[in-house]
Amino acid sequence: MNIDSHQHYWDPSRGDYGWLKPDMKPLYRIFGPDDLAPLRDAVGVQKTVVVQAAPTVDETRYLLDLARRDDSIAGVVGWVPLDSPDAAKIIDELAREPKFKAVRPMLQDLPDDTWIEHAPRKDAIERLIEHDLAFDALIFARHVPSLIRFVERYPALRVVVDHGAKPPIRDGVDGGWQPWADGIAQLAALPQRLFCKLSGLATEAKENWTDETLKPYVAHLIEHFGAARLMWGSDWPVLDLNGSYTGWHSTAKNLTSHLEKAEQDAIFGANARAFYRL
Repeated sequence: MNIDSHQHYWDPSRGDYGWLKPDMKPLYRIFGPDDLAPLRDAVGVQKTVVVQAAPTVDETRYLLDLARRDDSIAGVVGWVPLDSPDAAKIIDELAREPKFKAVRPMLQDLPDDTWIEHAPRKDAIERLIEHDLAFDALIFARHVPSLIRFVERYPALRVVVDHGAKPPIRDGVDGGWQPWADGIAQLAALPQRLFCKLSGLATEAKENWTDETLKPYVAHLIEHFGAARLMWGSDWPVLDLNGSYTGWHSTAKNLTSHLEKAEQDAIFGANARAFYRL
């Protein structure tokens, strides 16, 4: 089964997407399963994992409601206030939903780059582990040291790094390769065997990117995480700012075409299914 491990649905009228502004015209509208269906069909994706885009529990409930009504949504990555005394209780509540699979604090947007190593409550993270829920890490290279400390503290927690840790591709290999490349190597070497999403790269590139633009970054992710720990995701509809669903899927296929078929199948579906318990 082909699975998109990272995409979004939203309704701006809900009012809790702080980053989504009216001047972002390609994105400032409702996006739902009916919008994605023809794009999925075009590339043969049967199921998706929908990921939170607002730091509210209400948005997570909104996504879970969509998931109950649409079979193409295999799982939901939601948001929980992990630093709140109510966090464990909220996780217990959400865990009753069969399609609730993981949580994602929006680390890239927090003013404190070290938040993840000291703010989440121990009982909340332990509850994630007890419910066999995963953790999506939305980070840049500057967050790597703190994420490593967090992961080492909770070795039983399943963690996936979103968007390949968002390399600054627009700066080119000469200007933006480090410290991203070393950060990827450090994360991939952890004994906890973190996973990583092959997603979000187009958004970090300049306009008119090509396969060759993204090739060194994809190759670096494959070198360190291997086909067994990478999962393809579209990051749609954010992807529409600098690419297309079919275009990014084609590029990802081309840049992994040297792998064995079983390895390609893992990246484009099997790994997401196993990691998120779909």
